[in-house]
Amino acid sequence: MSRIDDSARRLAAAAIRSGRTVAVAESLTCGRLSSALGAAPDSALWLRGGVVAYSADVKRRVLGVPEVAVVSETAARAMAVGVRRLFGADVAVAVTGVGGPDPQDGEPAGSVWLAVHGESGTWARHELFDGEPDDVLRRTVEVALDMVGEAIGETSS
Repeated sequence: MSRIDDSARRLAAAAIRSGRTVAVAESLTCGRLSSALGAAPDSALWLRGGVVAYSADVKRRVLGVPEVAVVSETAARAMAVGVRRLFGADVAVAVTGVGGPDPQDGEPAGSVWLAVHGESGTWARHELFDGEPDDVLRRTVEVALDMVGEAIGETSS
């Protein structure tokens, strides 16, 4: 079992145990994060849905991202807040970044912003991952799952 599958299974158990629901807004990962969560056990009970907002215009119109660089802390936070509101979830996670190989918005390849929004507020995290675009996407999904798990009180067993 991959690290992503294992993390998603633990997160699913924690979501069911806590009665919390999850929503996802993703750009960089283009559906990979939602797919990992949707493949986890009993996802229909706790996964509210997701938005793949690859276009800056969609980020702004659907998720409420202001006129800022879309690879930024501000954008990631706004995406998380927007998708939580859109789906009525308890916890939302958002990811935006540069998979590579070229830079974007003044950020180098591998630069990723992740944010979680829940009852206790919003927090964001920046990562700079090395490797090929596929490595950057995989690591982004792993970290996003860890952040959601932390937000709903998942603990490794």
